[in-house]
Order: sequence, then C-alpha cells, then structure tokens
Amino acid sequence: MAVPQVIPIAYEPHHRTEAIGRYADGQFLASVTYAFPEGFRPDDGWEEHKRLYTVLHTFDAEGWYRESEIWCAGTWAEQQRAPEGRDSVLSRAQAHLATLLRSLPRRSYTDIAIRPFQLTFDGVLFGLLTGEDEGEAWAELYPDRLGFGPPWDGLYDT
Repeated sequence: MAVPQVIPIAYEPHHRTEAIGRYADGQFLASVTYAFPEGFRPDDGWEEHKRLYTVLHTFDAEGWYRESEIWCAGTWAEQQRAPEGRDSVLSRAQAHLATLLRSLPRRSYTDIAIRPFQLTFDGVLFGLLTGEDEGEAWAELYPDRLGFGPPWDGLYDT
C-alpha cells in the first residue's frame, strides 16, 4: 500500500497529538518537542545539544503546508539547572505554545489530514516525511518521531 497524498493524523486529547485541529484559515499541528541538531554525535555533550522547541505548523484546508513558527525554549542542561515552576524551560515552552494556539482564530481541536513537508530550522529537521522500507510505506513526523502507516487511520506509533 502506497503512502496517501494526504496523511490523516488523529486528534488524541492528553496525548502527543492533543494540539492539532482546524482554524479559520485551515489546519494546524503544534507541539512541544525535544530535538538534536542534524549531525549531532553523542560524544559532543548531549545535554547542551538537546533542545526543547515549541512548534506550530499551519496548512490550508487541503493539507498543503503554509508556514511554521518554531521557537527554542532552551536545552536539556538548562532544564536540569532550573527550579520547578514558571521559569523552567518546559514551563516557558508550554506557555509559548498556549500563546501560539490562542492566536489561531476560530480554533477547534480535531483530526487533520496534511501533505508531506519539510524544513530545517536551527539545524533541526522538522516536517512530515514519507518513504518505503522493504515494501512497507510509512510517514513520520519530525522531530517528534511519530510514525504513521497502514491502515492510514491517523493513529501513530512511537
């Protein structure tokens, strides 16, 4: 079975696809996710290279990519040094995501269907990439590492 041109992604409250849906101008997919830059090697001191991003991708009603707003809240090392609460890297990222989502007019959380896309920001690959391995079609959301495949019902594997 080939990768569909438009890939469904199911809305799952309180899970990793809880910040997806539709808004006045189309569809959106948002998350808070850690990522390493391309070419990172573990012997480089991973704590300073593992970055926490707030991501908002927008699409038109047919699932064509429009644009992304990506913001780095800090590194894993910073998160470990910060006290719990408002000033932590994770708290800043979550607050920024909430602000981005509030900016979407007539926002509703629901299943979406989008087309593959990709971009590199801050040395990190973002997007919905597709391919085929040993005859098995797949799609994967980067850097979140959510995998989609047959029966193409929108549910993900990690």
